[in-house]
Amino acid sequence: MTTLVASDLDRTLIYSAAALGLTVPDAEAPRLLCVEVYESRPLSYLTETAAGLLAELARATLFVPTTTRTREQYRRIRLPVPTPGYAICANGGHVLVDGVADEDWNRSVRSRLDAECAPLAEVSDHLRATADPAWLLKERVAEDLFAYLVVDRAELPASWLKSTAAWAGERGWTVSLQGRKVYAVPRPLTKSAAMREVARRAGADTTLAAGDSLLDADLLLAADRAWRPGHGELAEEGWTAPGLTVLPERGVVAGEEILRRFLAAARGDSGS
Repeated sequence: MTTLVASDLDRTLIYSAAALGLTVPDAEAPRLLCVEVYESRPLSYLTETAAGLLAELARATLFVPTTTRTREQYRRIRLPVPTPGYAICANGGHVLVDGVADEDWNRSVRSRLDAECAPLAEVSDHLRATADPAWLLKERVAEDLFAYLVVDRAELPASWLKSTAAWAGERGWTVSLQGRKVYAVPRPLTKSAAMREVARRAGADTTLAAGDSLLDADLLLAADRAWRPGHGELAEEGWTAPGLTVLPERGVVAGEEILRRFLAAARGDSGS
C-alpha cells in the first residue's frame, strides 16, 4: 500500500520569521532549522522537531511537496529529506519527477488552459490597468501560467477585489487575496489535478493533504484526509469540508502537529 502525502509548504510546513507565531518566552522557544536562503539571508524555517518528523514521514510515505511557488522559488528550499520523487509547483502547472519538470504534464495543462480560459496576457493587462499605484507594490507573472500583485493590503479597496474577481470569473479565472498578494489563477490550474496525476502514476491508494490558503482548498477537498492549521485564509473564513480536521495550533508549531497527524494517519491511527 502506498500513502501519498501532498503538503503545501509556506505557512503549512515552513515559516518565515514574520510567520513563526511564537508565543512562549524566548528561552523556551523551539530550536529552528533554516531551510531557505534568499539573497544571502535566511528566509524560511521549521522546528528541529518538525525536521525529524518530516524525515520519518519521507521514509514511510510518498511525500510530495505541493506549492504555488515557481520552480525557481521551490528549488531554494532545502528540506531535510532526500530530493522527493515528485513535487508539484506553480499551483499544479509543473510536476517535478526526481527534481526535473515533466514537460508532457505541463503541455497538457497549458492545452486545457488555452481551451477553457482567457489568455494570461488579457488578465495580467487588466490587473495592471485597473490597479492603483497608491496600493500596488509589485506585479508578477509566474511561469507564464498565472499572475499576482503584491499590494498594500490596508489600502486595497474591497470593491476593486470584488469587481476584479467577477471580471475574471467570466473568463475562467479566479482571483483571491492571500496575505499581501492578489492571485489571478486560471480555474483549471489546481494542485488537486496534479496530486491526482501523481497518485495515478505512483499507484497510491490513500492521499493525505494539508494547507492553509485559499489556493489549497481544492487540494484538501481532493484528499482522502486533510488538515489545516489555525491560521491562514482558510482559518479566517472558517472553512471546513468533509474529511478535513481543523487544528488549533498556529504558526511554526502547527507544522509539527501537521506532520504528527500525517504520520499517525499513514500508520492507520483512525484518531489522528
